[in-house]
Amino acid sequence: MADSTKTLVCPACGKEMEKIYIERTKCFIDICTNGCGGIFFDNREFKKFDEDHEAIDEIKNALEGKEFKHVDASYKRICPVCGMKMMKNSTSIKGEIIIDECYGCGGKFLDYGELDKIRAEYKTEEERSKAVIDYLKANMGSEFEEMHSHKLNQKNANKKGILNNIINKFF
Repeated sequence: MADSTKTLVCPACGKEMEKIYIERTKCFIDICTNGCGGIFFDNREFKKFDEDHEAIDEIKNALEGKEFKHVDASYKRICPVCGMKMMKNSTSIKGEIIIDECYGCGGKFLDYGELDKIRAEYKTEEERSKAVIDYLKANMGSEFEEMHSHKLNQKNANKKGILNNIINKFF
């Protein structure tokens, strides 16, 4: 879904959100600068901001020096873009940070401070993925190893099949 152009209403506190242009990504991020400090990311925008090395200066500047209204994070929220009920989901295998996600349009809403927590939890997507694999190995043991090796064997068999097909066509 494309960057929303309409002015959004914050799903946490009901205040009008401000569109902040992010030069690096050429998109607008919606921030509740006069209410709770929450941030709404349109579909696929979040992945451009969740790693520690990705610059978020414009977001930091929009939030800097402001006091924000406390909101109840457990409250059910409605997506400001498409109107669907947002679902609460963990951002990682650790389950420590819960954000609101819209399954209708793909938007994500973060309460004030959650972006910093997410960026501090894992420095890169590779680190986050490794934590999932380590968790699965620790909790599933040999069952995970069997599934993983079966998948690798399938990939290798497919590669061999394609290579054999190419060779057979020419020789």
